[in-house]
Amino acid sequence: MIRLRTAPVLFALLLAAAPALAAPRLVLPPHEPTNIARFKQGLRDYHDCRSADACYATDLDREADEAIAALESEVKARRGEKLAVVLDIDDTALSNYAEVAREGFAYVPAKWAAWVDEAKAPAIPGTLRLFKRAKALGVAVFFITGRSGQEREATIKNLRAQGYDGWAGLILRGPGPRVPASVFKSQERRKLAEKGYRLALNVGDQLSDLRGEPQADVSVKLSNPFYEIP
Repeated sequence: MIRLRTAPVLFALLLAAAPALAAPRLVLPPHEPTNIARFKQGLRDYHDCRSADACYATDLDREADEAIAALESEVKARRGEKLAVVLDIDDTALSNYAEVAREGFAYVPAKWAAWVDEAKAPAIPGTLRLFKRAKALGVAVFFITGRSGQEREATIKNLRAQGYDGWAGLILRGPGPRVPASVFKSQERRKLAEKGYRLALNVGDQLSDLRGEPQADVSVKLSNPFYEIP
């Protein structure tokens, strides 16, 4: 008599027919922007020259060298003309990185006002070199800044403490309706042009420092990935 062992056979058939257990899977968003914590760390690495492919100080020095070379060419080509250099202040002439980083790359008005009042922002070395070179060449240097008139004394104190002295003018925002930076700065450049100055060079860390008419013969934007002023 033949005995049928049906149970093991049936189990094997059922096992073969069952879907295979899937390996663990990780499903990620297809278009997620860079996490803000990682992005901020990347900014710190760039500033501190820990980035593999870029260094803030090196970039600023290179940009300042380009600005100095352009100014020297302008002076040589325009002998006898009344030349002017226009410089922004914040993160062009003076570095606010300590305050910006302390606030997590955010603008906190009360903290910013206190920082300006301290008048301890360090000079950006390349811009200081440019300032001194312009003076040696006999070119008038004007600062046009988005700082308010109430910050004039602290700004003068900070600039002079960092080696900026003997400028031709320091232009700050006055009272009244606040217009965009590009509008305010271009209006002030026009006033200089109307006084007979040829704007040989304009240097700023924001495109809004450089936009609008009249343009300088050469405009140089310095690196600043830390914030943007439209």
